[in-house]
Amino acid sequence: MELKICHMYPDVLNLYGDGGNIITLRRRLQWRGIGVSVDKLPIGSSASLSAYDLIFIGGGQDFEQEVLLDDLHRGKEAELKAAIADGTTVLAICGGYQMLGNYYRTHEGVQCDFIGALDLYTVGAKDRMIGNYVFECSPENGGSTIVGFENHSGKTWLGSGVQPLGKVITGFGNNGEDGTEGARFNNVFGTYSHGPLLPKNPAFCDLLLQTALQRKYGTAELAPLDDAAELLAHDEMIARLKKG
Repeated sequence: MELKICHMYPDVLNLYGDGGNIITLRRRLQWRGIGVSVDKLPIGSSASLSAYDLIFIGGGQDFEQEVLLDDLHRGKEAELKAAIADGTTVLAICGGYQMLGNYYRTHEGVQCDFIGALDLYTVGAKDRMIGNYVFECSPENGGSTIVGFENHSGKTWLGSGVQPLGKVITGFGNNGEDGTEGARFNNVFGTYSHGPLLPKNPAFCDLLLQTALQRKYGTAELAPLDDAAELLAHDEMIARLKKG
């Protein structure tokens, strides 16, 4: 068994250690004896995204999203939408998550149209939503409790066919208003969780790997790992947040 992973735009979308998610995906496969290859896809490069089993898109600042749109429209947009429609597993963080939606409208009313792979949109707020936070994934998304770090002024609202990844326990999540966090559409998982997300949340990482393996091989039996260190970091963050 082997998974092929594509890291899109590692040259510009790597806020708050988002590249650590790639390291975690790779290690948790290698520790189980499952083959893995990772290709980087920076601005200006080309590749057939249908050749990959899992695609990762990290977070970036607003001006970086605008820079990437030209590159996306030169072929990657169609490739990415086709991969999503075909069930490829995708993890998208913050700015990468927003770019999969229809548009971002700034607080001043300037609209930037995105690729529309998911029916969602984002509207900029005056105040930023910043801090460590916790959310609980819905049962269909594994049901695990996620700890992460969010920093965004955009408020994201989900449309037709897009379900929340989970519900906020403490923090802001999608918009700070409706209690939702992230999005799930087909095998796309979008979230505002930086940190990086996966090292402190091994159960969620394994959900991504299982989703990709099941699509490719029809089954996914992941051998258990010793996650004591990862869970210690996870539980320590929850304890800190409970203390205020």
